[in-house]
Formats: sequence, structure tokens, C-alpha cells
Amino acid sequence: MSSTVFATVRTALRSVLHWKPMLPLPRKGGSPALALLPLVERVPAMAAPCRMHPAVYAIEAAVIDWARRTGLRADAGVGFHRMAGRAFAEFDAAAAALFAQWLTWLFHLDDELDEGSCPLDIFGGMLKGAARHPLEAAFADLWRVTSARMSDQWRARFAVNLRRQADACRTEADNRAAGRMPTLEEYPALRRGTVGPYLYDLVEPCLRVEVPAWVVQCDPWRELVDACSDVTAWCNDVASRPKERGDVHNLVELAVRQLGLGEREAVAWVLDRIAGRCQDMNRAARRLPLDDLPPKAARDVSKVACAYLAAPRAHLDWLLESSRYA
Repeated sequence: MSSTVFATVRTALRSVLHWKPMLPLPRKGGSPALALLPLVERVPAMAAPCRMHPAVYAIEAAVIDWARRTGLRADAGVGFHRMAGRAFAEFDAAAAALFAQWLTWLFHLDDELDEGSCPLDIFGGMLKGAARHPLEAAFADLWRVTSARMSDQWRARFAVNLRRQADACRTEADNRAAGRMPTLEEYPALRRGTVGPYLYDLVEPCLRVEVPAWVVQCDPWRELVDACSDVTAWCNDVASRPKERGDVHNLVELAVRQLGLGEREAVAWVLDRIAGRCQDMNRAARRLPLDDLPPKAARDVSKVACAYLAAPRAHLDWLLESSRYA
């Protein structure tokens, strides 16, 4: 790998890792996500709001059109197009629109599973290409577009992660039926399953790249993905707890019940862990084996890693403005 290309890739990663505040914080309101604001003082990569994609309204229109065509809702106040517009602000609008469509589908799935209106065997139906349920039909539509340019290895990886979500959702359902709560030690791995681990696979087709299989399996990459998943999932737990009060599948709730903390103390405890996982993300990104890759592959890997590193602040901005948890 030439020294010029290597320097360019490292600079791209460094710009995300050491992002400095340049814009004002989001306007304060009544969102439960305001409890997350101390993170902007503690985590450099979350210190400033993400830039919004210049084509955000076109992205919104694409999501609304797709949702209507597939029979799903697209609530403008929820704003998945804005989350994707921030996470993919440096890439083309088609990448952000495809990711926003997947987010719309995922949150519909999450809501219907929580409400009990969607059977858990829907995961098997999706893997088999069924289209009986609107969520199955919407999945098939997204899958056709998303998987077209990807290798069999990538498709197999996605299927494994879809099964991981099915298994995690089944564990949650079994816990609720038995009146059991996960331990604080068990919870992170369980939450990585329910949050939709294939979301991180989807960054690649959205950007029209593919991370080499050996990089996906290396320790730094796996730690980067796991840490990013933990940060976004635990931020979501803080913001969603008032809406889902009493559900033990929430890190704040577990801290209250298992550590004997008050609510404010439990939130502070979770924020400490989120800040720690942000540091883990940064360390993992610096350890990526970019110098062992050809120039184009190194650029592709760097693009995906930069999208992961931008995700926590993009997610925070969305939590602060979305009506989903208001």
C-alpha cells in the first residue's frame, strides 16, 4: 500500500475519531434523550452534531414512497431519514435512503414483536423468501435491492445475524413468560442481538463496497462493531425507558434492580459504560489492519469504519429530535 493512500485513509479515520465541537448543541426540549447530553462533554466524537445530508428531503421522499408501496407506515416525526442522513452525510443520497428504508423496516419489526402482533416465526419466513406478512414483503423488496451486488459470503453473514436477532428475541420472550430478568453480565450480548446485528452489515451494500471476510473476522473489526452496537443500544435504552418502564430488557432498569441504584444514579452508571465503549470504538478503529490491504480495499474498509464511528452522534441527534420516544 503506497504511503500516500495510507496517509489518506488514516486521515479520514482520524477526522472522525477527533471531531471537535463547531456547532451549538441541539435545542433543549422535553425528550428523555436529554439525559444523554452529558456524553457530549465526555466523548470527543459526540461533541458536535453531525452534518445533515444536503439531500435530506429527497431521502425522506424516497422512504415515504417505499413505505407506502410496501404497506408500512412512514411517520415523518420519527425521522429515520434524518438519522440516515447524518450517518451517511458524506456519501450519496441513495446510500442514506436505502439505510433509512431498512431502519423503517427494523423499527416496525421491533414494535410488532413488542406488541405481540407479529409471530417470532416471521424470521424463518423472511429467510425462506415468504411474503405473507407486510413485514415479509417489505423485507423481500429490500433484500432484492440490497443483496444484488454482494457476495455469497456477505449474504451468509447477513443471514447469520438475522438468526441472531431471532434467537435474542425468543430469549426475551422466554424471559417475559418466566418472569426472569437477564443479569448485567448476560445483557450486553443479548442486546446486541435484539438491536439487529445485521444493521452493521448493511453499511456495506449501502456504500457499494464489501469488507474482506478476513477483516470482518479480525479482533479489531469485531470489537469496533460490538462497541458501536453497545453504544447505540444503551443510548436507546436511556431514551426509551420512560416509554417502556418496567421492561427488564433495558440497561438502566437492570442497574436499578440489580445494583440498588436510584434512577438518576442508574442513568449515570449507564453513561459511564457508554463513554467507555466509545473509547473502545476508537481503540479498535486505530488497530484496523489497513496496511495489510490493497489500496482500494483499504479505502472501502475505511469508509465503512467511518460510518460506524459517526453512528453514535448521528443516533444521539436523532433521539433528541425524534417523536418516537417523546
